[in-house]
Amino acid sequence: MKTEKEKMLSGEIYDFTDTELITRWHKAKQLQREYAATDTTDQEKLDAILDELLGSHGKNVWITAPFFVDYGENIHLGNNVEINMNCVFLDCNRITIGDNCGIAPGVHIYTVFHPVNPMERLSENSAYWNSLTAPVTLGNNVWIGGGSIILPGVTIGDNTTIGAGSVVTKDIPANCLAVGNPCRVVSQL
Repeated sequence: MKTEKEKMLSGEIYDFTDTELITRWHKAKQLQREYAATDTTDQEKLDAILDELLGSHGKNVWITAPFFVDYGENIHLGNNVEINMNCVFLDCNRITIGDNCGIAPGVHIYTVFHPVNPMERLSENSAYWNSLTAPVTLGNNVWIGGGSIILPGVTIGDNTTIGAGSVVTKDIPANCLAVGNPCRVVSQL
């Protein structure tokens, strides 16, 4: 029988109030507070907190606080990644960000969603809504403009730029500029 975490990561309906999940959720909130309270010149302490908060990260990763996550451990960052302030990563499934990526302020990346049908959304065994997940992947050399939202299940190809304020609802190919709501390719690079 699968654990609730295994269900979550495989995209099945899961109980996020499960002890293992809620314990990690609270730990992630504690680590977010510690990270935000750490002097920005104390790179050693910032890196140590990221080691505990994130699933993995490469060299030269810079995240400007505040930075908000659900679990943190499902976030995997490559080398030379910069994430600006006020970003929200709902990592109920894997978020993978490749090398040399830039994430502008206020970007939201969601891996969790709820059924559209209210009868499917409501849970018989809980006061909370049923949840499902799908991973998000950003290739190498991707730039996500400020205030953009990336929805569950999206993959963005290498060398692509997403314009500020875009809502990315489906995969975006490599080597292009894509903008808008919904986000669409406007030119090849």
